[in-house]
Amino acid sequence: MIIERKFYLDKLIERKHNKLIKIVTGIRRCGKSFLLNELFVNHLIDSGVDENHIIRLSLEGAQGMPYRDLSYTFQYINNLITDKKMYYIILDEIQMMDDFVELLNGLLQLKNVDVYVTGSNSRFLSSDIATEFRGRGDVIQMHPLRFFEFFSVYEGDRQEAWDDYFTYGGLPQLLTYSSNESKVDYLKTLFDTTYKRDIIERNKIRNEEKLDILLDVISSNIGSYTNPTKLEKTFKSEMKINFSHSAIDSYLDCLEDAFIISKAYKYNIKGKHYIGTPYKIFFEDVGLRNARLNFRQIEENHIMENILYNELRIRGYSVDVGVVEWFGKDKNSKTIRKEYEVDFVVNRGSERYYIQSAFKMNNSSKVQQEKKSLENIDDSFKKIIVQKDYLKPKTDEDGIIRMGIMNFLLDDDVLR
Repeated sequence: MIIERKFYLDKLIERKHNKLIKIVTGIRRCGKSFLLNELFVNHLIDSGVDENHIIRLSLEGAQGMPYRDLSYTFQYINNLITDKKMYYIILDEIQMMDDFVELLNGLLQLKNVDVYVTGSNSRFLSSDIATEFRGRGDVIQMHPLRFFEFFSVYEGDRQEAWDDYFTYGGLPQLLTYSSNESKVDYLKTLFDTTYKRDIIERNKIRNEEKLDILLDVISSNIGSYTNPTKLEKTFKSEMKINFSHSAIDSYLDCLEDAFIISKAYKYNIKGKHYIGTPYKIFFEDVGLRNARLNFRQIEENHIMENILYNELRIRGYSVDVGVVEWFGKDKNSKTIRKEYEVDFVVNRGSERYYIQSAFKMNNSSKVQQEKKSLENIDDSFKKIIVQKDYLKPKTDEDGIIRMGIMNFLLDDDVLR
């Protein structure tokens, strides 16, 4: 089964020969290696590139150990460059090399090379690349399968695809398994033996038990406001565990660096500023989140919100959690203040959207509840409610657009 990751392949093709190092990063097992070594290589060959001018090295596992040596690898690549035609160098899991910055800087000096690398650690991306390359790196973050990609190769109807997707997530390997039992085993094993083990070893975490507890707590509370201080109090009062907010903050950074989680910060829409430190935590893949909890806590409403958040980020939007303040008078003419939440404040350049994730809109009071925060925003940007039901985009009498989650996920142009 070949999943055409056209969304990412087009980004690579657009960046060919731009004299920058193309960096494909993202969570492990989301398809980075397949994108470069299969889809992109096939594109190069179809474009007339000789296979001898495509140099591919993987630094992962035992077979990749020789290539983790800077001098050996640089000389090895140089020996393969025998003429003045363009060579395409693909380096998989480059963060496994301690001196990868020096290697990439050296390759940048060669005139007839176009370099592509993958990495699974955002520190490799944000600190080393941004600092050392100073604009010489071009980053493409890859994610697990979007629902659009998942459904394009799924053997079943749309509802069956959705049921599978919000339960088991979008890691590509899952599509090779036919039974639910095999999907469960794959996700649980992957979380413990790959993701968690990577985090522990890379960050030299000594207290695995506390990491496990933290993972369980944040998995159980996706889409809820939190911060390290609040979590510290929770551990102390409910579990009688001393877990300092600084240590919690460090552990959360490790999970975010490995692309396991992402944070959406609280933003005051009318005041146009961020509010303190509260944020919501979402998982990069809902299947991994569900596996962490042994598939015991699968609330479709919270998972739908997580999926919607991920989809917005994949489409290139920055995503915050919004609040709208409302002031009025009580029956005694005393000023009262209320705060209404907007699930997502979505920005991309000059574009902005306010989006509510509403699982069910089955009565008028629920409709009014979801609309209340949007009605209190007094600017002209689009206000949207995404709900579970199948519903083509429709604007109501208050100018608020309602649409179904399927319509949103399967149409990239639905916000325009």
